[in-house]
Amino acid sequence: MSEADGLRQRRPLRPQVVTDDGPAPDAKDGSSFSGRVFRVTFLMLAVFLTVPLLGAMMLLESPIDPQPLSFKEPPILLGVLQPNTKLRQAERLFENQLIGPESIVNIGGEVKLLLSSETPIEGKKMSFVNDLTITRDGRKIYFTDSSSKWQRRDYLLLVMEGTDDGRLLEYDTVTKEVKVLLDQLRFPNGVQLSPEEDFVLVAETTMARIRRVYVSGLMKGGADMFVENMPGFPDNIRPSSSGGYWVAMSTIRPNPGFSMLDFLSERPYIKRIIFKLFSQETVMKFVPRYSLVLELSDSGAFRRSLHDPDGLVATYISEVHEHDGHLYLGSFRSPFICRLSLQSV
Repeated sequence: MSEADGLRQRRPLRPQVVTDDGPAPDAKDGSSFSGRVFRVTFLMLAVFLTVPLLGAMMLLESPIDPQPLSFKEPPILLGVLQPNTKLRQAERLFENQLIGPESIVNIGGEVKLLLSSETPIEGKKMSFVNDLTITRDGRKIYFTDSSSKWQRRDYLLLVMEGTDDGRLLEYDTVTKEVKVLLDQLRFPNGVQLSPEEDFVLVAETTMARIRRVYVSGLMKGGADMFVENMPGFPDNIRPSSSGGYWVAMSTIRPNPGFSMLDFLSERPYIKRIIFKLFSQETVMKFVPRYSLVLELSDSGAFRRSLHDPDGLVATYISEVHEHDGHLYLGSFRSPFICRLSLQSV
């Protein structure tokens, strides 16, 4: 054996060093096992959640039977519709002392029943008597029956279903007769006589428009559109000191932005699913708290707008009542009314 061969045989073997940079021999198998466990667990949870959901969607009955509706693109919020924060200058009154003070009126004297909602009008019952306006001589009362199917507590179901069973009616306090002036309306809501009492305005909330019905003069019995494609869904209508009208928007149709009601209007199948799974109260939590008040001219043009984009002060406005230099704002959900000085806006 040569000396070189002997050195090679006596050379010690280099020790193997295991560091964090190299995986342990069994790490790959362990990682694969953990991954499989995670995937199986995730799939099982997905199945457990999905099956009951699908079952509910298949078996539960939807409380509404909506029909597809079509809207034009909402007006862009520019010019007189430009967003502002003027409604935030309002002060809250009677906070936590009221429950949904929807309408505001100066009243006095005795209360008397004129017409029972149990009395059918032209074969239909009145389930949702809503707003009214009275002639100066007190003889004629014009009022809305929002639906013969839904009641006031079901207002969101009425909007989402798009039911067209609402009516505008006239009651004669002398003859006690009731006439239907306009029918097949989708949630007729606020109603207001013109200053000359020749026509009545009625807000058709679901369709984001205001109709006009002539009740005296040469055009008596006729009807037309006063304003359509509004930037929100109108609630009550009240006269303004300028000769026009104040209109409260129950919720807005933002443009630019996303309008949930516009999106759902042509997708009745989604509406059915929503109300199979969620209550009205839950759905209302997704309705934007954006508050908007419009002043219209006597011809229906937008004159000015008052906003509270986040509903920080005024929320869910249902009515704007002008009195002694102030606007009093009613609400269909808030536990207060608001008062806003017109000098500040």
